[in-house]
Amino acid sequence: MMIPLRLLIIEDLEDDALLLLREVRRGGYDVTHERVDSPAALTAALERPPWDLVISDFSMPQFSGTDALSLLRAKGFEMPFIFVSGTLGEDVAVAALKNGAQDYLIKGNLQRLVPAIERELRESTARRERKQLEQQVRQLQKFEAIGRLAGGIAHDFNNVLGAILGWVELACNDTPPESKVGQRLQRIHDQAERAVGLTAQLLAFARRQVLQRKRISLNALVEEATKLLRTAIGEHIEVRILAAPDLLVTVADPAQLDQVLMNLCLNARDSMPEGGCLTIATGNVEVGQDLARSAGVPPGSYVLLSVTDTGTGMDAPTLERIFEPFFTTKELGKGTGLGLATVYGIVQQHGGTIQCDSKLGQGTVFRVFLPAVTGAPEERDAENRTQPRKGAETVLLAEDHDGLRESAQCMLEALGYRVLLASNGAEAVEIFRRHQDQINVVVLDAVMPVLSGPDAHLQMLAIRPGVRVVYTTGYVSETTSLAAIRNSGAPLLQKPYTPATLSHMIGKVLEH
Repeated sequence: MMIPLRLLIIEDLEDDALLLLREVRRGGYDVTHERVDSPAALTAALERPPWDLVISDFSMPQFSGTDALSLLRAKGFEMPFIFVSGTLGEDVAVAALKNGAQDYLIKGNLQRLVPAIERELRESTARRERKQLEQQVRQLQKFEAIGRLAGGIAHDFNNVLGAILGWVELACNDTPPESKVGQRLQRIHDQAERAVGLTAQLLAFARRQVLQRKRISLNALVEEATKLLRTAIGEHIEVRILAAPDLLVTVADPAQLDQVLMNLCLNARDSMPEGGCLTIATGNVEVGQDLARSAGVPPGSYVLLSVTDTGTGMDAPTLERIFEPFFTTKELGKGTGLGLATVYGIVQQHGGTIQCDSKLGQGTVFRVFLPAVTGAPEERDAENRTQPRKGAETVLLAEDHDGLRESAQCMLEALGYRVLLASNGAEAVEIFRRHQDQINVVVLDAVMPVLSGPDAHLQMLAIRPGVRVVYTTGYVSETTSLAAIRNSGAPLLQKPYTPATLSHMIGKVLEH
């Protein structure tokens, strides 16, 4: 089978170019070529589809091979460059190699031509793969640095927002909703919820969200989500669903994957203002060693979710930045630049990867790879948690943020609970030691001064085995604290929480 090769020949003599082509074709290559012999012709040829290899004469009446090499490298082209000349001396050849040529041959002895082409094509592929990997590493390092910053900011914001939402909800309960004060309180609540959404996006990008994982089917998720999406997408866009009938399941947080699908579909909608076609597809994929290296995931079985549009597409510089937080091509005020950054973080936190292919005027395709597992999908939790759960039990609440601690105390007391307060882990252990017979459940911030939540929990277990615990956190980081929480089996509640979510979590723990 002939190997396709796009060959650019810089040669003033057509007969010499034909000799080169004959030798290359004898070596098993199906050659598409172009011959040029001037700077203008070379510049024009470089604007056409990419060339795999350049073979150049060294000395020509209107153009020298070294000038051609300099022009090509100055324009940023890195394809292999081989000199084939009858006048190339050793000193000149060495200088040519130093300037960026890969090899040189004598026209009267072309036996080395095909082996030289084979070697340079292999090395060119290796250089390209190495460059892609280096670019991925730089991108990951940059994202990790931004993620740590975003996670820290979101942690502090969530404590403040938790306190604000707690006080506002308590005030709303004491104020007639139709009154002017009640309406203003509701507006404060709505704006605080918007801020919560932004911090949630930052945490998703930083891979620090609390995930509620279960076995799910992407087919069921797509079917359910598209019922809501069709209205948002609009009638001017055709929506096609291509669901694999034998799709494996994946372990994921369904709410987070809903967000992934919604963000990708809404981005696709925005790229097709005049209408088009949106295709959502699922499938099973085996990722081998080659794809694993480029995708940055281990080899194995994956489920694939792809979202394809026929929209405006993106150029290469835009494509390189699409997952950066706060980067957007939309007008000022039309987007936060967090949508695709959120998608990236969610997919990464699930142990998967996301790839994007796009060209201007030719649409875009996003491919999300998630690890596949065996077994049947679990049903989604349909429990209604809009109304807080009332109780009369005693709760030990340990929280180092003063505002959040006080508002959470008032939330729980308003629901009938008796609350004991601690501002750090050591204080919580001491209070638990004194009131161990009265305390029904302990609410522990995961990260506190003096003694962390998990360390405080261990000391409490030594005092009274089986103590029930709920952890709260502003964000999840891959630390020993997170490992300790997972090993304990205790539930983890993401801040900022509402009276309803906190009381239901406490109730769930008390029932077991």
